[in-house]
Amino acid sequence: MLHRQTFLRLAAFALMAPLFSLAAPAAGEPVWFGVSGPLTGQNAQYGAQWKAGFDLALDDINAKGGIHGRPLAYVFEDSQSDPRQAVGLAQKFVNDPRIRIELGDFSSPASMAASPIYQRAGLVQLGFTNSHPDFTKGGDYIWSPSISQADAQPLLADLAVKTLGFKRVAVLFLNTDWGRTSRDVFVKAVEARGAQVVIAEGYQPDEKDFRSTLVRVRDASPDGVVLISYYPDGALIAGQVRSVGLKQPIAASGSVYSPKFLELGGAAVEGIYTNTTFFPEEPRVEVQDFVRRFRAKYGKEPDAFNAYAYDAVQLAAAALNEAGPQGDRKAVRDAFYRIKDVPSVVFGKANFDRQTRRVIGVKSVDLVVRDGKWALGDSKTKTAAASAR
Repeated sequence: MLHRQTFLRLAAFALMAPLFSLAAPAAGEPVWFGVSGPLTGQNAQYGAQWKAGFDLALDDINAKGGIHGRPLAYVFEDSQSDPRQAVGLAQKFVNDPRIRIELGDFSSPASMAASPIYQRAGLVQLGFTNSHPDFTKGGDYIWSPSISQADAQPLLADLAVKTLGFKRVAVLFLNTDWGRTSRDVFVKAVEARGAQVVIAEGYQPDEKDFRSTLVRVRDASPDGVVLISYYPDGALIAGQVRSVGLKQPIAASGSVYSPKFLELGGAAVEGIYTNTTFFPEEPRVEVQDFVRRFRAKYGKEPDAFNAYAYDAVQLAAAALNEAGPQGDRKAVRDAFYRIKDVPSVVFGKANFDRQTRRVIGVKSVDLVVRDGKWALGDSKTKTAAASAR
């Protein structure tokens, strides 16, 4: 009997079969992967976004025959992205012989707390939203298609310094391991580009009133503000910035990129810039095909976390298929060293670096909130934002 929070997602392959002329739909006992992530708590929306991406991927994979003819399915356990709960779930997954691979957790601190358990037990942990530079250093069973902060924060520095023209930068960062690591990399990248960080202020995950912090930021006289935030806290900060007289342009880390940032922030987030590895209006064929199928299934636009989850399942399926019908957990780990050119929404074709166990290739799309929507940044808009200082 499965836990009550377990979600079995078997594809509606009978409806999808006409799309694949030669593939027989998957049937029989499922091949399972485990997911540790937030279904409740302050990051619950990310878990919901994951599920949408997972389920669309399973539609595709199972309609094409699944894993050696068997359907792929998952067990999603709620960690609230809490390191203590992630550790308990890791022990649960490694003790469940059905689980062939694990995806998650959402935050790097939660994932990294659980990594030693996965490594010792020999179960691949695919941390697909884990950008901490040290995440994959946990061992040869620890893999990630997420862009490391060592690569992502220099891209944010490019946006702030080179594109928006910030010379005196104020940074507000989430005071967690992820936020502090991101801040450190970002500050170095800003300085390497000839600009200066005049103040860097941390805040707690449960903080709601930022006005005293924002007054200190205002008094440091920056010409631009950068948020290293998730979308809930980023939207709250944006709603209080103007109340203390800060009128400088704002850029934010790609972790704010979500429709919820617009919903929560309203008019306060207008004109805020970010960059991301996925945007539904990007013209690449892989992106547009994914967007079309996501709209058909859910009646709305996908966001980056939908795409990350979709890609993660495709990578897991590629490794499971490469491991063979009788492949054990070690065979799945070995398969990650062999898979290449896996079709990917974010990367086009995904390939892992054998040493770092991260996907090779870093790209970024600059976005701005325009008329209440995310839009591609362009030189005209960027110049206007920079000149507003």
